[in-house]
Amino acid sequence: MRPPPPSRWPGRIVAALAAALVLGLGYAMAMAGQAAAAAAVVALGLLVVTVYASKLSLAWKYLLPGVLGMLVFVAFPLAYTVHIGFTNYSSAHLLSEAQVREYLLEQTEVDEATLHGYTMHRDGGALVLALAAPGGGPGYVSAPLPAQSGPVALREGPPPATAALPMREVIAERERLASLELRRPDGMVLRYAGLREFGVVKPLWQARPDGSLEQTADGSVWTPDRDRGYYASAAGETLQPGFTVGIGWANYQRMLGDPDVRGPFISIFVWTVAFAALTVLFSTAIGMALAVLLNWEALKHRTLYRTLLFLPYAVPGFISILVFKGLFNQNFGEINAILDAVFGIRPAWFADPWLARTMILIVNTWLGYPYVMVLCSGLLKSIPADLYEASALAGAGPLVNFFRITAPLVARPLAPLLISAFAFNFNNFVLIALLTDGRPDYLNTKLPAGTTDILVSYTYRIAFTDSGQNFGLAAAISTLIFVMVALMSVVQLRAMRKSGN
Repeated sequence: MRPPPPSRWPGRIVAALAAALVLGLGYAMAMAGQAAAAAAVVALGLLVVTVYASKLSLAWKYLLPGVLGMLVFVAFPLAYTVHIGFTNYSSAHLLSEAQVREYLLEQTEVDEATLHGYTMHRDGGALVLALAAPGGGPGYVSAPLPAQSGPVALREGPPPATAALPMREVIAERERLASLELRRPDGMVLRYAGLREFGVVKPLWQARPDGSLEQTADGSVWTPDRDRGYYASAAGETLQPGFTVGIGWANYQRMLGDPDVRGPFISIFVWTVAFAALTVLFSTAIGMALAVLLNWEALKHRTLYRTLLFLPYAVPGFISILVFKGLFNQNFGEINAILDAVFGIRPAWFADPWLARTMILIVNTWLGYPYVMVLCSGLLKSIPADLYEASALAGAGPLVNFFRITAPLVARPLAPLLISAFAFNFNNFVLIALLTDGRPDYLNTKLPAGTTDILVSYTYRIAFTDSGQNFGLAAAISTLIFVMVALMSVVQLRAMRKSGN
């Protein structure tokens, strides 16, 4: 007899509980004001439950984690960065318009003429306050203080006979005191104004039906300027903080249209391309030359030489960069000490823009040639020895062998790897940040920019260190970098396809 099929109820119960958990989480996020995030969480959560609780293809059960990871960690950050590039998001425009409005409406000031000094007493086990009226009038005594916030009635009368509590105990009740509303017999409402006083607290702003704000002190009206992201007066004055608004292509127009921004941006872009291309060129030339030399059968101790030449790649890059930063020091570095002893010169490596760029290329070539050397060493092993034997019989020399046999056979499989090396150096933030930090800077620019900055380090400075943390402009530059790197990736894939053929 065939055994009875296993019950499906346990799986259905688990799926139902998982779906309920997802819906509960989405509801909590929606109640917290995150409607879009709640919708995304519910959609993804229900998708996961559906895939693993149904009889869909087994392949989907394996593919779904990777697809979700790509959406969450690749597609979403990319889409969000592109979105930020079309806004004025910065340190001065971090909040939404509703949050700025709420913040301004919460601003208050204390009427100095209504300040009442107070002491705290214990009266029959309950806490009460004794307030001294301003100007020496009769004092007030509160009803027993409630455990929670709320109104507390005051009556005229002397303070309780018990001694006032020490300041230490008053401080311990600070949060409780800050939530109280003390009502005098004449209707005046007093609020907490400090460790020693209560007074009338007046709002600085009042909301108007049309969405604008009125300043209580002078009656001036401030309306939301959704083009600039500020509450502004009729005279053009603005209030801080600002709020985030969409500004269309303004960041891109600023990048390419504002002369004070376009000049450094174009210079940095040209230097970025030159830096990546020259690094690949120098590293390839040195790495391939060393690989060919180490492939020479008659060379003794080849293994030792190969190990020593590979060390720059084995040592962590940030350590090598910091060591070179010390070696190139103008006053105490070993490189300038040698140059001074031999030629009588001490180059200002970190102060002169061209010397700083030269230094960066030297250091990056040192870090990059071992990678090319190892690649070329492996590719050289795949070249048939018969080609070199035939070339020797024809009387060809080493240079002819290199340019007619070695270089053509190595170039095709090496090309995609060199393109990926170019893309890596296009975004080589660590080298610039640790060696020069983008300096020396350009002078008289709206946005701080360095002559050794590449696009990624320039973006970092705009977003996190200088210029008021202009995240919108930084996101626009990041989007441009992404487009460039994507184009290079397409070129790399086509090169790999051709090399495969």
